[in-house]
Amino acid sequence: MNNVNFFSSESVSVGHPDKLADQIADAILDAALLTDKDSRVACEVLLKSHLVFVVGEITTDALIDIDEIVKSTIRNAGYNNKFGFDANCCSIISSINKQSIDIKKGIEQSFGAGDQGIMFGFACRETKQLMPAPITYAQSLMQMHKNVIQKNKLPWLGPDAKTQITVAYREKQVEYIDKIVFSSQHLDGVSETQIYDGILQEIIKPTFQKYGFDISNTKILINPAGRFVIGGPIADSGLTGRKIIVDTYGGAAKHGGGSFSGKDPTKVDRSGAYIARHIAKSIVANNIAERCEIQISYAIGVAEPQSLSINCFGTNNIPEYKIINLIKSKFNLTPRGIIEYLGLLNPIYNATSMFGHFGHENFSWERITEL
Repeated sequence: MNNVNFFSSESVSVGHPDKLADQIADAILDAALLTDKDSRVACEVLLKSHLVFVVGEITTDALIDIDEIVKSTIRNAGYNNKFGFDANCCSIISSINKQSIDIKKGIEQSFGAGDQGIMFGFACRETKQLMPAPITYAQSLMQMHKNVIQKNKLPWLGPDAKTQITVAYREKQVEYIDKIVFSSQHLDGVSETQIYDGILQEIIKPTFQKYGFDISNTKILINPAGRFVIGGPIADSGLTGRKIIVDTYGGAAKHGGGSFSGKDPTKVDRSGAYIARHIAKSIVANNIAERCEIQISYAIGVAEPQSLSINCFGTNNIPEYKIINLIKSKFNLTPRGIIEYLGLLNPIYNATSMFGHFGHENFSWERITEL
């Protein structure tokens, strides 16, 4: 069809092995910050079969029960003896050291960035959340998947799932939903028809009705590979930081490369991305631009950013250099300034590791600042 372009984004469920690893890492971070706001955490998690490995550097006065955090997170994701991977039967191996003394001194002397890095923030008018449409709809489907499991609406539905949404655009405006791909783990003995009808009626249709879309002409693929009984960490390994595009903008905007989960906010991979999103969203919400991408870069041990750039894709109402001057006058972009402004020393992070870090009103970086 002339003048129509297509763009796809994906999301994964809380029971997907990679997302499960992210949740464990952020639950450990929350446990540290709950009683010690000066905690320094860089935690990685690997899951495979019935093994969970927790490794990294943690410096904290908090008492952290890693085994209980791991089991509780797995249990909350929906894994019990029905789906192979079981919170009560997995083995947990941890190797945790304190943060490097050299890095610790270098950061504390100037409260500089915990590492070098490049971060991006993005906002656009495609949805009320000022997020790209494909990733917004994909995340909503995964939230509905979790809700259906929690309410036991489809007793055979398993925790491991993923979806992919293709949106059709005409003249850069969302036109219709072109394709929906949805795959979910399920119990043995459930027919393909039952799986298709259940997911369509309980997950897909209610989600898109909420957004006002008629999907009667949308091509919908549900479990296109067929049987999906063996899933989760029994089928595939899970690793922290392997879903960074799911975590951000679904590929509609750039990503600096660093992952978020398991890192305390002195790591600018996380805090820098959060403030960049906040600034980009505020620019769009204040009608300064229709579309905005921010880039910020840092050097380890240095407080001030090394660079700040903006791209409004020709949608800005004032010159971009004036927008940059406005940002510099309005926001303290040092790690300390970001942490204080967004309240990042609170135990808020496990919630970020489930359905994306952006587009959810309860996160402080999603509020709008008047510019």
